[in-house]
Amino acid sequence: MNFKKWMPIAVIAGLLSVGLLIAGLVYYKTEQKVEKPVENKTVDSPQASLTVTTIKPEYTLLNKTLSANGNIAAWQESSISSEVNGLLLHEIKVNLGDHVKRGQVLALFAASTIEADLAEAEAKVAEAKVLLLEATNNAGRARSIQDSGALSKQQIEQYLTAEASAKARLNAAQASLHVQTIKLKQIKVMAPDDGIISLNPATVGTVYAPGQELFRLIRKGRIEWRADLTAADIAHIKTGMKAQITLPDGGVTQGVVRLVAPIVDAKTRNAVVFVDMPAASAKTGMFARGKFILGETNSLTLPNDAIVMRDGFAYVMQVEPLNKTQANQHIKQIKVKLGQRMGDRVELLDLDASEADYVENGGAFLADGDSVRVVVK
Repeated sequence: MNFKKWMPIAVIAGLLSVGLLIAGLVYYKTEQKVEKPVENKTVDSPQASLTVTTIKPEYTLLNKTLSANGNIAAWQESSISSEVNGLLLHEIKVNLGDHVKRGQVLALFAASTIEADLAEAEAKVAEAKVLLLEATNNAGRARSIQDSGALSKQQIEQYLTAEASAKARLNAAQASLHVQTIKLKQIKVMAPDDGIISLNPATVGTVYAPGQELFRLIRKGRIEWRADLTAADIAHIKTGMKAQITLPDGGVTQGVVRLVAPIVDAKTRNAVVFVDMPAASAKTGMFARGKFILGETNSLTLPNDAIVMRDGFAYVMQVEPLNKTQANQHIKQIKVKLGQRMGDRVELLDLDASEADYVENGGAFLADGDSVRVVVK
């Protein structure tokens, strides 16, 4: 047998046998991988994304309010000025912010010039009295002998005229004395009413002209909130109505409507409401926000935690059953309009489903259509 002739055939046959063996092993291992059968599960409901508790809206007695902004100002502010002319301010007895009483001395002008003028006026009055006494005696004698012919008619008239002239000079001197007496009183600058010193530009050593302002006084210490309201809103405001005023520091004080302006500004179309408020509660010149209490209303409310804010709008998450056979429930996102707040409660102005259940908290983690599991508290 020719060995060299059959050698290639034997090699090829061997390679084919090895290939068949490997293919058989791969097939065998593939057959051994038997998947476990999938158990048939009954799906009662979609898997819940969150476990929640629910709450129903409640009717809460709320105050019906109307909001406004405005400045705090003095009820009335008196300007206290100098009444005397050309006198030196000698002393200031009060400081800015002091509480003063009606008639209390606030400042004193130098009195030396007025005192000298007063002494001169008193001397002129005394002189006029002496002259009047002499003229009266002469006129009396002339009257007593006017029928005797001892004095001519002209002489008698001169004595009578001298008496009248002396009386006039005395009246003038007394008037001058009265003026100087008034000026002496005016060196004392006194409070025209009870109040608080709100401005104090007076300076010791300054010579003031009449009418020049020395102090400014908040009469009675009364301040008020001057709220701006539109022409439409002003119709709801009545005298005596209560108001809540929120100050710049966050504090809240109470006020009462004193007056509603009788006119509306032609440019802004707003009217001013004057609200009396406690004197010590704020400073004049402050800007404050507030609201007027128009009345009470029984409104639907939910806790603040049940309100979800998204994209500038308010929503509540209503919980509804998927169907009668499923345990989990789904979420219906409802857009609402919010009203007033009282403590933790928020008024819902346009909620139709008032008897439905809503997610009590955690609603921000839910979306419309989500499935939830409700637990009872």
